Formats: sequence, structure tokens, C-alpha cells
Amino acid sequence: MTTGLTQDAGWEIGVSKTLPLPASAVWEFIASPEGVVLWLGEGARLPTVKGESYETRDGVTGEVRSYRPGDRVRLTYGTSTVQVAVSAAKDKSVLRFHQEHLADAAERERQRAHWKAVMAEVVDALGVA
Repeated sequence: MTTGLTQDAGWEIGVSKTLPLPASAVWEFIASPEGVVLWLGEGARLPTVKGESYETRDGVTGEVRSYRPGDRVRLTYGTSTVQVAVSAAKDKSVLRFHQEHLADAAERERQRAHWKAVMAEVVDALGVA
């Protein structure tokens, strides 16, 4: 099977990083207006109710599929689905960005670069290495 191509979700990409912070602190930032702008986009407000919609300044629209405070949010992002999850790992946490239902391998590579850049911005904003 081709890397990044799944039977159920089509083309997908995931980027994760272990951070030296408690999961609650990472979630608090990711769900805050400052954090949301980094991963969801300018002008977007993070909806917290299943079925609630959003729109970014760039015109990307979507709706919440699930929202579990302190854990994860899944939402549609145009024609794809994005999940942002935070999990505890001892005295650290793991932040994951996952996107599925991408158009093709080229979009997968573009989104890999995008999520790596987003992760770098989040790490910088949190002041951790």
C-alpha cells in the first residue's frame, strides 16, 4: 500500500510532537483564540458543539464532528477532515494534528508541510523546544 493512502480515509497525513507540558496546558492553548488562529486559520472561532459551523477569513468552511474538551476536536475543513488531539504522556503531553480525505499524494505533501509549520508555530508560542 502507498504511504499515506488508506482504504477508509483516502489520503491522510499526521504530525505529532511530545511537549514538556501537561496536557491540560497544551489543550488550553490549542482551544484558545490565539491557538485556534494557528491551526484553524485567521477569523475562525472554534465551535464546540457537534454540527456547529465555522468559517475562516480565507473562506474555508466546515463543521464540528466531535468535541471532547481537554482531549480532541474533529471537524470538517473544506472537503477534508481535521483532528487535533492532546494526550497525556507521564509529565509531558503529545499534540497531534491529523488530516484525512485529502485529494491526492500532492495535497498530502502540501498538508504535511503545512502541519509541520503549524506545529513549529505552536511550539514557539508555547515557549518550548
